[in-house]
Amino acid sequence: MFEYIAQNIELFVIFMNKGGIVMWVLFVLNLLLWYGLGYRYLTLHRGTMGNVRRLVEKHEQRGSQKEFKGLLDYAVSDALKASQDTNVTNKVLRNYITDALFKYNIVIKKYSTLVKTIVVLAPLIGLLGTVMGMIETFDALQSSSMFSQGASISGGISKALFTTELGLVVAVPGLIIGRILEKKQQRFALEFEQITDIICTKDNR
Repeated sequence: MFEYIAQNIELFVIFMNKGGIVMWVLFVLNLLLWYGLGYRYLTLHRGTMGNVRRLVEKHEQRGSQKEFKGLLDYAVSDALKASQDTNVTNKVLRNYITDALFKYNIVIKKYSTLVKTIVVLAPLIGLLGTVMGMIETFDALQSSSMFSQGASISGGISKALFTTELGLVVAVPGLIIGRILEKKQQRFALEFEQITDIICTKDNR
């Protein structure tokens, strides 16, 4: 078992070294990307499905006994707690609720910039690795060292293209999943505004 793992690690290191230092940079970026995507996926979990107004009403009826299933439940609960002061105007109440929901607006945006940056950066770094590889290939051709070692031109070019391939492998899934999570983020932001409007309208202040 340990020998099998060791062999796979060795093959992985050999593959990564074919593209040079750029491959390792892309590998680190890939780890950061999936960490950010995983965090956002787990965070942007709505929990209770259905209409926001009904969710607010359920929390008002059940109070602390309401079972929290996701981010929206916690947001509604904190917004209702912020609205418990009955001696304020509608404008002040709205500010209270906005302040209570501020931390949730921060949470839904966390790692969004990181994901977008890596999605844009990965193909460019991959292209940089390809250019570096091509330069090394032509330098070897000029000095005839490639032919003396029995290597071919196509072999040198294929090594140079490893970084472009990895750059796209990093960027494409990040782009697709990142867009899906971005839509969820926008939906949460809209629902937070709906929560504020519903509570303020219900209290008629």
